[in-house]
Amino acid sequence: MGSASGKGKMPTGPRGQEFGIPRRLGTSSNSVPLAQRKGAATSTPSRQEAPPPKAPIKPAPPVPRVIISRKTPFERIGLVGEGTYGQVFKAQNWMSKELVALKRVRMTSEKDGFPITAAREIKILQRLSKGTDNDKIIHLLDNMVESNGFYMIFEYMDHDLTGILNHPTFRLSYANIKDLAHQFFSGLAHIHRAGILHRDIKSSNILVNSEGQLKIADFGLARQYDKMSERLNIEQHFTNRIITLWYRPVEILLGETEYTTGPDVWSGGCVFMELFTRKAIFTGTNEITQLDYIWSILGTPSPSVWPDWKKTAWYSMLRPEQKYEPCFEKRFGSIVPADALALAQRIFTYDPKKRPKAEDVLQDPYFTANEPKMERTTALKHIEGEWHELESKKNRKKERERLQTAAKTKAQP
Repeated sequence: MGSASGKGKMPTGPRGQEFGIPRRLGTSSNSVPLAQRKGAATSTPSRQEAPPPKAPIKPAPPVPRVIISRKTPFERIGLVGEGTYGQVFKAQNWMSKELVALKRVRMTSEKDGFPITAAREIKILQRLSKGTDNDKIIHLLDNMVESNGFYMIFEYMDHDLTGILNHPTFRLSYANIKDLAHQFFSGLAHIHRAGILHRDIKSSNILVNSEGQLKIADFGLARQYDKMSERLNIEQHFTNRIITLWYRPVEILLGETEYTTGPDVWSGGCVFMELFTRKAIFTGTNEITQLDYIWSILGTPSPSVWPDWKKTAWYSMLRPEQKYEPCFEKRFGSIVPADALALAQRIFTYDPKKRPKAEDVLQDPYFTANEPKMERTTALKHIEGEWHELESKKNRKKERERLQTAAKTKAQP
């Protein structure tokens, strides 16, 4: 189960802005207008709340080009991803010539030489490997402990959605988008049927191979939940330090610790819209501005729409200071088909108790009745290279540097 967190208690930790706890600025709750708070840094916890200082993390030893497992040797080809969890390498099995992804896990917390986070992820992946739609989940092939770290060995996928959507020329048709969205929500429904919450759904964690097959990956933040308790409306407490900011739902931004599948579905809605817009639609820099983006597009919630929203832990600190009218259709109506827009609006229901489940999303007319019919994308096999979030970041950095150089050259007499 997830980490217990008392409702309203503000967790502390070193993860910074991505999971920081917002505080109102100024001397009173009404002293600073919301517009003036945009971009403000997240305030730090009090001295009493702060955890004891941690010893500096020793740098990990370099990854050798050839990694020998207890069964087969792998040759490292290149880095394809990195984050707080560690690094992911593209590699090849010398014997079978099969391409694999080697996820090197950071050894920050371990038990008997085995990283605890990896043990939890392995257990969850084993549970998800059974049942219908298990082909929508990344397949864990093996794991190994070596002198330079712990590795999880996955099937290799050519791209992730972030990379595909940032490709300079490749475009998905509406039929392709519908197929990818159906694969995704089928996989998410499978995860929830198994009693698992993913808690980090975002486009870079959704992988796609050259045949257009989609798989959900990165279960490092995933936890099991009690489906029977959910049906009986029995409270289940988890941490609210979850989900990358742009994909985080309103209830988590407002400090909620009682949740089940609602946050995953909201995050899935963000990814669904991204398939059309090719970029995230709610792009705040901290919890305050993230909520402001959401209010300004979906409108300010009211008690009739979300009866419990004033009961959320951080409502008094983060309540909107002005009333917004919804402009979702106006903002995206020229980009997103009407039936897809209607489905997205269902998904972005403020009240998590009324938000559709992943299985409900699959029964929407967008998938079941309306044209165009789903069509698996075949053009991915023809694009040059492999496209992941890491390459997208590198390309954006190069473009920024090119523009800066051009601007400096132009400014010279």
